[in-house]
Amino acid sequence: MDWQESIIEDATLEDLAVIVAIYNSTIAGRMVTADLEPVGVEDRLAWFHEHGSSRPLWVLKKDGEIAAWLSFQSFHERPAYNGTAELSIYVNEKYRGTGAGSLLVGKALEECGRLGISNLVGLVFGHNGPSLGLLKKFGFERWGLLPEVADMDGILRDLVIVGRKV
Repeated sequence: MDWQESIIEDATLEDLAVIVAIYNSTIAGRMVTADLEPVGVEDRLAWFHEHGSSRPLWVLKKDGEIAAWLSFQSFHERPAYNGTAELSIYVNEKYRGTGAGSLLVGKALEECGRLGISNLVGLVFGHNGPSLGLLKKFGFERWGLLPEVADMDGILRDLVIVGRKV
């Protein structure tokens, strides 16, 4: 896919309904999120407002449509972790496998210095090969494993912690 006419920008409150719809579209597959039921826009308002200049929420738009989004979140509230952020990426179903995730991860790595981030962390289910592959492509390594911590309809899933120093 040609991404030359695309734009990555800070998400606005007007984008939240589409952000939530993209998120909800991943729940049934039981591969991306530990939520088991769809969430509402009102459920995500506090999360949306946690984002700001040092921990942004970005949308990738193609032809005016949100193709994907990326969230930086503080890893932990204690001050010694201020330089570490958790990265989350969700891609609109019609844009999966087109390079949308790569565009966002590449941009995130470029902006870490400006954002005061020296470590990026991803929490990925062990059976989520596409996400693990994407992050590995950008130099993320396995930093930890939480075995069988997620009960997905009676199937216990591992959570892999991947990270990268930037």
